[in-house]
Amino acid sequence: MPAFLEKRSIRYPFYGLVGVTVVLLIILFLYNRILSLAGLLLMFFPIYYMFVIEQRQRKEMEEYISTLSYRVKRVGEEALMEMPIGIMLINDEYYIEWTNPFLSSCFDEDTLVGRSLYDIADALIPLIKQEVETEIITLHDRKFRVIHKREERLLYFFDVTEQTEIEKMYHEERTAIAIIFLDNYDDLTQGMDDQMRGSINNMVTSILNKWAQDNGIFIKRISSERFIAVFNEGILQLLEKGKFSILDDVREMTSKQNVSFTLSIGVGAGLSSLPELGILAQSSLDLALGRGGDQVAIKQPNGKVKFFGGKTNPIEKRTRVRARVISHALKDLITASDKVIIMGHKNPDMDSIGSSIGIYKVAQMNLKDAYIVVNFQEMDTGVQRLMEEIRNQEQLFAHFIGPEEALDIATDKTLLVIVDTHKPSLVMDERLLNKIDNVVVIDHHRRGEDFIKNPLLVYMEPYASSTAELVTEFLEYQPKRGKIEMIEATALLAGIIVDTKSFTLRTGARTFDAAAYLRGQGADTILVQKFLREDVETYIKRSKLIESASFYREGIAIAKGNEDEYHDQVMIAQAADTLLTMDSVIASFVISKRSEEVIGISARSLGKVNVQIIMESLKGGGHLTNAATQISGLTIEETEAQLKLAIDDYFEGVKKE
Repeated sequence: MPAFLEKRSIRYPFYGLVGVTVVLLIILFLYNRILSLAGLLLMFFPIYYMFVIEQRQRKEMEEYISTLSYRVKRVGEEALMEMPIGIMLINDEYYIEWTNPFLSSCFDEDTLVGRSLYDIADALIPLIKQEVETEIITLHDRKFRVIHKREERLLYFFDVTEQTEIEKMYHEERTAIAIIFLDNYDDLTQGMDDQMRGSINNMVTSILNKWAQDNGIFIKRISSERFIAVFNEGILQLLEKGKFSILDDVREMTSKQNVSFTLSIGVGAGLSSLPELGILAQSSLDLALGRGGDQVAIKQPNGKVKFFGGKTNPIEKRTRVRARVISHALKDLITASDKVIIMGHKNPDMDSIGSSIGIYKVAQMNLKDAYIVVNFQEMDTGVQRLMEEIRNQEQLFAHFIGPEEALDIATDKTLLVIVDTHKPSLVMDERLLNKIDNVVVIDHHRRGEDFIKNPLLVYMEPYASSTAELVTEFLEYQPKRGKIEMIEATALLAGIIVDTKSFTLRTGARTFDAAAYLRGQGADTILVQKFLREDVETYIKRSKLIESASFYREGIAIAKGNEDEYHDQVMIAQAADTLLTMDSVIASFVISKRSEEVIGISARSLGKVNVQIIMESLKGGGHLTNAATQISGLTIEETEAQLKLAIDDYFEGVKKE
């Protein structure tokens, strides 16, 4: 505390003492005037002294305040001009009106006044236009956290380059765990002698060890068909840039030995807990295997999944033993339920309806009531013809119900069987999923990120031609109570024929076995053709779609409808199928409006192009040779531009691999 403030603090008791003395002198004046006057004279000197001190202290106070104000102003000016924080004032036209020296030095220029942000820092424009208060941007290889004060048109720049580098290092050094699985090891080595099996094992182990050594990865074989790898997320980023070329290396090098091993890799990343990373890695591997193998799945804690590879058609690996086991498990679940509700996907096709009828028959063979959920307003022409035929079978048609009725009859013991889809967003009515706890999923599509939660039983075989094929195999292992009716066998056969394009695509030996079984049960192939007939008007509309086709890349055909025309998904898919039969076409894409807000894309290929990956980049999915997506809020032209970008990204990734 300054000395004059300390003196001032003792002045107030003195004034009190003077006041008391004056009062006493006034009282003394009443009795002895001379003595009282003498006392007043004596009081004059200390009062005068205190007055002089008061004036001196006031002057010192004024000087102190003046000095302090100057120092504060000086410090403020130095902070404004010298502190390592950038400050910028701009006007409404994004021209710079003033900056402090620190910010000018960041741009290596003497002055920025009068310059436009568009010329020197266009990255700031979105920050200002989007009314964002703070954001990290890059200027001249340095990171700045920019705070925007809108009313003052003021920008503060805090250099966070070192902080972001430390954060980057932290994320790159986090541990990632991968589980590597040899998809077809047992099948390929089953008939080999010990010497050949040992040679193959050594070759695969050598390839993986070299890959691990080159990339700084620790790898350990934990079983004949399984490896575990540990690395950090920085290495994972490099592997992603290389599109996990190890998949191609193993496939190509083993094929030279007349065997063709493929790898599936599940990666867990983004967590610090090792047990949780292990769970993520196993979940990712399950996802990769569920999509057919020969690919990498990287699952993040937020549920997002990245996929790499999956360029080859999956090798049929399911066996009759597995089909029998699943069939018996399904029988047990049906027997334990009070009733069975069967539901396919929205806008059901022949496979969805046919497989639903097949599950209905399985429930009937186990003496349980079953009901098929349908929406009669969402059926294409072929399915409508099938339903017209089913109307003549009163007993069967009575078991087709709407979503509202299904919600009313569902109980705690009801079993819900989902066929031909595994995505909650695609089922006929998602409310049933939320109400019924006992759920079974039977599907032949490659597994995607979106999956029905906590099903009791999952039978997903991407190697199968159709869900109808899978369900047909179930029928062979069920109690022989009652004969399969002709219309039931025909519906299942129609599902197989439609999904295989009359046994030309995705057709294996088991497909023909299933078709032969259905034919033996009375399936009518002529009736199937009747269901699949189309009218002249539909044929003309599809021809117009095909007529618009043009080649984007070599062998890539893209057709698109007009902005004012709507086509259903079946017609779009049929147009893509027809384009694929044309000479020199290896992949086809058809774009058309399905409603005012929704545009559909159907994609087909002969196997050289993985249209599933292309459609997944546009939030769709499907198979390697058969995929689709729906896009909202864009025009036909904008959708085509997005599709071309996705195709370019796919081919750039293939070249890198």
